[in-house]
Amino acid sequence: MKGPFQTGQNRCWNSTGDDTDCNDSGQDGESRSGAPWPEPRFNIGQDTVTDCAVGLVWLKNAGLSDFPLSWQEALDFVADLNRKKFVGRDGWRLPRRRELFLLVSHTRINPAIVHADLFENIFNGYYWTGNTCARLPDQAWYIHAGGGRVVRGMKHQSAMVWPVHDPDEKTNQEKTIETSIDPDQRFQTKNSIVFDRETELQWMRNADVTGRAVTWSQALEKIHQLNREQADGFRDWRLPNIRELESLVALSRHSPAICGTDCFDRVQDFYWSSTTSVYEPAYAWALYTRDGYIGVGHKADAIFFVWPVRG
Repeated sequence: MKGPFQTGQNRCWNSTGDDTDCNDSGQDGESRSGAPWPEPRFNIGQDTVTDCAVGLVWLKNAGLSDFPLSWQEALDFVADLNRKKFVGRDGWRLPRRRELFLLVSHTRINPAIVHADLFENIFNGYYWTGNTCARLPDQAWYIHAGGGRVVRGMKHQSAMVWPVHDPDEKTNQEKTIETSIDPDQRFQTKNSIVFDRETELQWMRNADVTGRAVTWSQALEKIHQLNREQADGFRDWRLPNIRELESLVALSRHSPAICGTDCFDRVQDFYWSSTTSVYEPAYAWALYTRDGYIGVGHKADAIFFVWPVRG
């Protein structure tokens, strides 16, 4: 499989947040789907940490700005680093949303950052990305390093700055790295299944298999039902993990902010993932499709929809 990467979860929790057996649960901790991360994941330099998964170079000091800045101040701060050729480089920029999301851990909190011990001065609050919200251009995306949420905020608000450098690329700040395949060629539809050539995942064309919002346990049970019935000829449908759902996000779009919307039917506003929030295990991660927000929902509440995936 080409991607997305695994979340790293190997435990399971029930709807009240208690530990439970992963066997036949349908949860992320059972399927552990996704591409494996490289080993070692990071290469440690004197002032930088290189992510071997994608080749990005991060500053080891995640608190270089000392205090939160507005979005424009963050851009100016990074521009000043480049004028000074900070640590010998002049290609620093704010990370794109998907780049910073690659550092998010779904197995730890405070900070919810993978291998957090390799970095210094991680702030358990929000970090700016370079991406503007398509629907609300006076807002930009930031990520909560303490818990992992991906939300939008007014550009005049304050957040921390964690510069990144891509040694293989010179591009403008707003590029979204949504796909390496022509968007018009990314999805292939065959009957009731849509194949994503970018991730090699197969999604049900019907993006609302329950016909209504359901609880998290009902979402997992619906997947079991589809497999018992061999829906569309397959018995290996899953509730997608949060990285798989996020792979559908197109930051240049909104309402919904989803790639390939012409290929899918009945796209809803909110979707359950199979990934539990370790910040509060009575909640699970979810995708809010209007803008591409990545948040959580209380498992016991019938608030989100079900979009099966396989592969």
